This record gives sequence, C-alpha cells and structure tokens, in this order.
Amino acid sequence: MPDVSFTNLLIISAIAVLAPLAVGFLPRLRVPAVVLEIVAGIVVGPSVLGWVHVDLPVQILALFGLAFLLFLAGLEVDVHRLRGRVLRLAVLGYLVTLVLGVGAGLGFHAIGWVREPLLLAIALSATSLGLVVPVLKDAGVVDSDVGQTVIAAATVADFAAIVLLSLFFSTSGGSTGAKLVLLVAFAALVVATGLAVRTAGRSMRLGQVLVRLQDTTAEIRVRFAVVLLVAFTVLAERFGLESILGAFLAGTVVGLVDRDSTSHPHFRTKLEAIGYGFLVPVFFVASGVKLDLTGLLAHPSALARVPLFLAALLVVRGVPALIGLRASGPRATAALGLLQATSLPFIVTATQIGVTLGKFSTVTAAALVCAGLLSVLIFPLVALGLLRGQPPAQRPAGDRGLVEQPT
Repeated sequence: MPDVSFTNLLIISAIAVLAPLAVGFLPRLRVPAVVLEIVAGIVVGPSVLGWVHVDLPVQILALFGLAFLLFLAGLEVDVHRLRGRVLRLAVLGYLVTLVLGVGAGLGFHAIGWVREPLLLAIALSATSLGLVVPVLKDAGVVDSDVGQTVIAAATVADFAAIVLLSLFFSTSGGSTGAKLVLLVAFAALVVATGLAVRTAGRSMRLGQVLVRLQDTTAEIRVRFAVVLLVAFTVLAERFGLESILGAFLAGTVVGLVDRDSTSHPHFRTKLEAIGYGFLVPVFFVASGVKLDLTGLLAHPSALARVPLFLAALLVVRGVPALIGLRASGPRATAALGLLQATSLPFIVTATQIGVTLGKFSTVTAAALVCAGLLSVLIFPLVALGLLRGQPPAQRPAGDRGLVEQPT
C-alpha cells in the first residue's frame, strides 16, 4: 500500500463539521459556513499555523468537491423560467457586465495587478446562485418579479462565465477557434445524452426498477447521477474544455430529467448530502489552505487590492441591475445589484485556474478570494434588509431571517 497519510484530511473533515456548528450555535454571527471553512483553512494552512498541507488525498477529494459543487449549481438551473423579458434582461445585463469587467481588467492591468484583463473580467462576472436563492426565499420574494430577475441573472451569469472560462482559459491549451468547434460538438453531445436519458426515463419497466432500487442500498438514481457527472467531466477534458463545464452541464441535464420528482422526493436531498455533507467542504477548506495570505499581508499595497477588487465586483455585477430600475424601483434594484455581486465559488475556481496558467499571481488570487469572502458576508445581509423594507404589497409574506447556505 502506498505511503499515504490521512491526517490532513482528518483536520479538514473536522473543520467541515465545526464550521456549520459555529453558525448554528451563534445565529447572530450571520456568517455563511463556507466563509468559516475558507478562513479556517487559512488558519490551519501554511500561512498561519502550518498544520495542514494539500497532499494527494486532499487534492483528489477537493477536485471532486469542485466538480460536485458545479454539478449542484447546474441542478439549480430551471431553464423553463428563462424566457421572455426576464431572459432578455439577464442576457443584456451580462453583456453590460462583460464590458464593465473588461474595463476593470484593463485598469488593474495598467497598474500591474493582473496579467490578463479578460480572465479578471470573467472571474468578476459570475453570481453565487446557491446563496442568492435562499436569501430570496427568506425575504419572501423568490416568486416575485424581483426574485425571478435575480435568479435569471445569476443563472445566465454562472453558465456564461463557466463557458467563457472554458473557452478562453482552459488548462488543456489549444486555440480559441478550435475550442469553439469542440464546445459546439460537446454541447451537441450533451443535448443528445440528455434526450437519451429522458427517453429512457419514460420506459415503464425501467421506471419500476428505478423506483424499487432508489431507496435501497443500491441508491440507483444517485449512482446514475454520479456516473453522468464523471462522464461529462471526462468528456469535457477529452474535448479540450475545462472540466467544470462538464460538471455544470451534468447537473443541468439531471435537473431537466428530474422535473417530476413525485416518485423520488429524496433524490436531490441525497445528492446535496454527498456534496455539501462531504465533498464541497473539502474543496473550500483546501482552497483556504492554499491561499497566499502571507504574501497578501506582506505589503500594504497588496492588501489594498482587496477593497478595490470588492468595489470592482460591485460595479461589474451591480451596475447592470440599473437596467430594471424603472420597473423594480430603487430599493429592489439596489437589492438586485447586491445579490448579483455576491460571488465566491466561481472566484475561487477562476483564481486557481489563473494561478495554474500563470495569469494571476498568488497575491492577486488571494486578494480576489478575500473580496469574494467579503461579498458573501456583506451583500446578502444588506440586500435582505432592503427586501424586507419593501411594502407588503410588493413582496409576499414569509420573512424568516437569513438561513446560511454552503454556497
């Protein structure tokens, strides 16, 4: 047996347990567990205590945790709501985001903070869909015009950011033109697979077998989902694209096939248990362990990047919300902008790819992740206050307070 130690994984697993417990015992703290996981990873990592290093077991599980995180994000996508005026506003808003992002990237490139303006623009362009949906539910506006606008904008932003990152900055290399052809071919294969899976799901005999095995030790639906996740991830890599695109599209396909969940109500809960209960926390804690906090704190000029990146994130994702100002009103528009500017998982992913490709320094990557941490801490709380402050006629009842989610 190879000489492999699980000590690092043990400490990371302990942090994954303690972080949500801290949130549960200290509800006034109002900090998402994901923030505590990354901060704890920084503390136990080489930047502070030096107790934990990213060895082979942690590296493998963190990589699969990232794939599962993107899979669960794809599972949240409801393409049937992406239509009409809401879709047009979301697409137009994202185009404005890209223009603003490129402008911010060029500005930071001019002062020598980033080497690739487009990568920074893409890194700033996503929204944390897994966090904004619970905030909207807690404010009681998830089914309102404001709520649907936020969800549509976050969905379009997440999907487009992943596609652009895979197209222009895949670690597999290759020209952009060739990648575009491969992207179209991969998308066609995904659509064909989705149709095949949906057609197979209509078979009465197969359906009966799935229902019989879904809640036994076979957990057959979960196994099918994991196979689809791994298969799409491998196919994306074989097509020369970023693996996260395959993971995201796998989740989208499963979400489309799983529209009628009356015969298997616990299926998504089981998938979330695997992801949020084990794999995803390993990814976030490991991301904190790898964060170059020492380099960030070494010079005041480096630390100054954090608030400036946070401001850039707010401008790049928040300003497009002004498109709907007349229809939504100032308070709802401000809340929409803040929620759109809430981003962390994609920033962590993009910065790791940027460091691997030599497009970001470790200090810049650390500053961007810290800015993402602050966005998760600040923006949803302020947005929730603005949404609560709306007149009752503009939002349905259901105000229950902020429920912390892992992404």
